[in-house]
Amino acid sequence: MTMIPKLKLRRVGAIQVPLPAYQTSGSAGLDLCAALAEAVRLEPGERRLIPTGLSFEIPHGHEGQVRPRSGLALKHGLSIVNSPGTIDADFRGEVGIVLINHGAEAYVVEPLSRIAQLVIAAVVQVEIEEAESLTETSRGAGGYGSTGA
Repeated sequence: MTMIPKLKLRRVGAIQVPLPAYQTSGSAGLDLCAALAEAVRLEPGERRLIPTGLSFEIPHGHEGQVRPRSGLALKHGLSIVNSPGTIDADFRGEVGIVLINHGAEAYVVEPLSRIAQLVIAAVVQVEIEEAESLTETSRGAGGYGSTGA
């Protein structure tokens, strides 16, 4: 039987946000809400740090990946600047979402609205080894677009 990791969290600040939740049984991400006392208007091209009112204790060996909500991206051009944003397992501060409006019109972020999703993923830390050469591959140093359109 596989153990399900526990995600501890703490509400911070004056705004009582809903706890993160999976919207369906197959959801990969937990929805995060805007911890705002009043609406925030994002003009086209504008970015703003939106608080979540939450801090997390992510299980050791995992990270939190903050990702845009696809509906907001499609309907309004709303995204996250550093997507996916990483929350390290040892970070205990309030999580903020750096939203950007890529849309053609202003977007209003309403208090307690769902603004992002949080995916908890396993990570592996590696040991660094400097080398004089690397193993050859058929791709080699081919980068952007080198494998086709």
